[in-house]
This record gives sequence, structure tokens and C-alpha cells, in this order.
Amino acid sequence: MRLENKVAIVTGAGQTPGETIGNGRATAVLFAREGASVLVADRRADSAQETVDMITAEGGTASAFTMDVTSAEDCQRMVATCVERYGRIDILHNNVGIGAGDKGVTSISEEAWHRIMDVNLTSMLLTCKYVIPVMREQAYGVITNISSVAAWASTGMVAYKTSKAGILALTQNIAMGNARYGIRANVILPGLMNTPMAVEGYANMPGREREEVIASRDAMVPLGKKMGTAWDVAYAALFLASDEARFITGVNLPVDGGQSIRIG
Repeated sequence: MRLENKVAIVTGAGQTPGETIGNGRATAVLFAREGASVLVADRRADSAQETVDMITAEGGTASAFTMDVTSAEDCQRMVATCVERYGRIDILHNNVGIGAGDKGVTSISEEAWHRIMDVNLTSMLLTCKYVIPVMREQAYGVITNISSVAAWASTGMVAYKTSKAGILALTQNIAMGNARYGIRANVILPGLMNTPMAVEGYANMPGREREEVIASRDAMVPLGKKMGTAWDVAYAALFLASDEARFITGVNLPVDGGQSIRIG
């Protein structure tokens, strides 16, 4: 019960279909197991409700909210709905991210660039913009933004890397600007994870077998030669959201099996 009596919003808490669990869903489930009431936000109503059903089946408290995180209006509605249903907002966990259509700097389309930046970075600005006033009024709040070790690592995906690096700067700004209000803000940088979003897209490409994709990704992980799971990200998020991390803010926490040690 490390989050007993806390209220959490988890964006992207549905997930891409697949054989494993995604980061957002695992985090929402774990937060509920630890005592939080969870607003499960996702653009897919059915997927958000699946997460809610998992939580309530275990005796937890959760409800679904359908939204587009790139819409300021939807972000405002999300905040108002959470306060209406649960009375406050203690935790904001921003999990949404995409990479489809990304390419190198001379090849990427402007449309793909703007879409990735809007979903990965602008969305976090918007959710924070409308959640922070509630947290300031409470004199308490925790914001955790999901980035990626791609923010640090070499990659040919220019929009994904730039957006994920931008999350670090955005979160640092939020942490410094809101510490006096009792609000903490941190970043988690997942590495190679065995989640549906990370694996299924590659596995569905012609000539690629799912087992081959997993084996090739496992081989790149220093710690045990095996990818992490969504639960690894969720437990890091749980720690940062809990009062055990009450003196931690502005931190960039890799959850990557040592992958980022190789950088540089």
C-alpha cells in the first residue's frame, strides 16, 4: 500500500495488442495494487477499459477516460474528470509515445516530424500544464514522464530521439519551477523492453519471426542478455511516485539493463 489514498492519472494505460503487457498498463495495474485510485487514460476506449477491468478484478479502484493527449481540450477534460471522480490528483504518469514514420534528417517528412513531436513531447507539456495548477493548490504532486535511452544513444530516428531528449529538458524545467509547491518531477528512460509496442511491430514485418526479433534485442542488453519487461518500468515508477522518493526530483532514471553505460 505504498500509494494508499493517492489518486493517479496514467496516460497511455491501454496498450498495443500483443503477447506481453505494455508499460502504461503495467504501471496502472501496479499503482492500483499499491492503493491508488487510477484514471486510466487512452485514445482507445476498449483498451483503456480492459486495463480498468484488470484492476477492478483484483479489487482495485480505476475508471477509464478516452482522450487524445495532443488535444489541449482533452487534457483539460482529463484533469476536470479526475478531480470530479476522485477529488484530487497526486500522481501524473505520462506514458504515451510513438515512432512510426521516423527516418533520418534528410528523409523524414514534415508530417511525420510534427506527429511524433506532438505525441511524444507536446502531449506532456499539455498534461502538465493543466495538472500542475491542481497540484499547486494541494501543495503536493508527483509527475513522472517516460522518455527513452534513445535520448542519449545514437539512433537514425531523428524525431524520436529529439522528442525523447526534449522530455528531459521539459521535466527539468517543471522540477525546478515547481519544487517550491511541493511538486516533484522525474524521468524514466526505458531501454530495450519486451513490450507489445517494442516487439510486435518488428515481428509483423515480412521475413521476421517474433522469436528472432526477441533474440536479437535480448543480445544487445548487457545485464543478463535479456530485455526488461513493463513491470521493470512500473516498479521504477512506483518508487518515484511513492513517499520513499520524497527527496528526489529532476532525476533521469535509466531502466535499461546497463544499455546506457555503453553510451559514449
